[in-house]
Amino acid sequence: MFACKINTDLDQPVAIEITLPDSGRVEVTETFRPSGRALNGVGDSVEAQLSWSSLDTAALAVLDSTTGVSISKTIGTARLQAHTGTLFSNPQTVTVLARLDSLRAAGDTRDTVFVTPVPPDTAADSLSDSLRVQAYALGGAIPANRRVVYAVTTFPDSGPVVTLVPKDTVFTNSAGVASTRLRLRTGPLPDSVVVTATMRHVNGTLVPDSVTFVVEFRQ
Repeated sequence: MFACKINTDLDQPVAIEITLPDSGRVEVTETFRPSGRALNGVGDSVEAQLSWSSLDTAALAVLDSTTGVSISKTIGTARLQAHTGTLFSNPQTVTVLARLDSLRAAGDTRDTVFVTPVPPDTAADSLSDSLRVQAYALGGAIPANRRVVYAVTTFPDSGPVVTLVPKDTVFTNSAGVASTRLRLRTGPLPDSVVVTATMRHVNGTLVPDSVTFVVEFRQ
């Protein structure tokens, strides 16, 4: 993202280009390093030493003003700014999220789907119960709107005879819960399907826990 200031000398820096890692998101207690460069009047990079500062030190602290390495302190938003000489960038917003701690099942992890009706006890079906997970964050925070990815393995391996509804990637709700369901498609009937739910931190590393569901299909 760009932050511009007016300078009538085109050989001097007139703008500061700033790039924040992970789309400007970071988890509590994590460090991150922004990058930036000064540009002249025709958009070329020019030699300039940037100095970084936080405008909201309660939420974000700059550990090294020359590199911009910062640490997040509390959930919320904070503004980060760079300058060289008297040229200051526009403040850039950093979103501080809850630090993911673990992922747990929020219901049964095994389900049996009867694709052939067995009156009077069961009706024909092709859709599993909800495969629900609960995400937890450090300090008791609720990790809302965080991505959960479900992966499917079919036994025996018979190709794409199942699909996840609504899809394989869902987001936690305001309570930190996410869910999807498994639908049987036309094709060979699998003995069972294993569905694994995982989450990643903002920086891309996996949350240590995963949840495994087993769905069996019976005729």
